[in-house]
Amino acid sequence: MPHAYIAGPLFNEGERWFDEQIEGIAAAAGFTTFLPHRDGTEGKIKGEDNIPKIFAEDVAAIDRADIVIANLNGITTDDGTAWEIGYAYAKGKHIIGVYTDWRLQFKYVSVNIMLECSLNKLVHSLDDLKTYLGETFP
Repeated sequence: MPHAYIAGPLFNEGERWFDEQIEGIAAAAGFTTFLPHRDGTEGKIKGEDNIPKIFAEDVAAIDRADIVIANLNGITTDDGTAWEIGYAYAKGKHIIGVYTDWRLQFKYVSVNIMLECSLNKLVHSLDDLKTYLGETFP
């Protein structure tokens, strides 16, 4: 069964809710998933003793993943999510960005050009994500 890493900000209920919607779509498309705030140490209070563990868990989960699906919403992309995309790109992973925000950073790109050019696909709705996963990973 293919594996998906769900990347995105997770610092408030709205961000976690949206990441969970992405995860649900990936799971329904047949992927096993890693959602950091649910499956890793990230859901716990960060402290001096567990920060290295959080980092190692997330890196290992990206290494195991066949695809990374990233929540890119916001005026700027979450910096941790941006790092995860860069790492996944360097590892040759299939990367899908989900950007439902209407704001554009520049005239011809939705998000930072380095992020956008790292993606295999940028979708603009959860419905588009569902369709893309169904057509690309039947």
